[in-house]
Amino acid sequence: MFSLCVLVLTLLVSAVQASSSSGGTGNYHYDLSGQALTDLYNSPVYEAELMYRPFSSSSSAVGPGSHSGVRVTLRDPERSQWLIHKGMDYGIDSDTVVVSAGLMSSRWKTLYTKNFHGTRTVADFVRTGGSSYSTLTQNCHIASVRMMLQNFSFRDLFPFCFFFCN
Repeated sequence: MFSLCVLVLTLLVSAVQASSSSGGTGNYHYDLSGQALTDLYNSPVYEAELMYRPFSSSSSAVGPGSHSGVRVTLRDPERSQWLIHKGMDYGIDSDTVVVSAGLMSSRWKTLYTKNFHGTRTVADFVRTGGSSYSTLTQNCHIASVRMMLQNFSFRDLFPFCFFFCN
């Protein structure tokens, strides 16, 4: 059952990304640099949410025509939130990027929440998301699931199988 779920999940995610278009604008905007950026990347993540949004206003479902990412909450005084997501040409050195969650539209919806208890950093999420983009094997959906499966236990797999394998 486990291998069937993984296979179905992989095929579905690949089909979803292949049927949708995405890509960065090439207009890179940076809110943080230097020590502030280093501090963010070294910050422990306490909670992560698997998020999705439709590409167009006519689509509301997860799947074809959607984009996904992971919103992380840090344990700083502000309980700041950041969206880590991936797309073709989203960044210069990496296609997995971190942006302030304050820039997210109201069209983003939470699919699954997991508490990481500070055992992973923002850098761990970016590294797990991968630096290069590929429509079939390294897209936003696969990167998001991989980020959420850090500190994996079989108990964590149920929401993914329920969502993708039914």
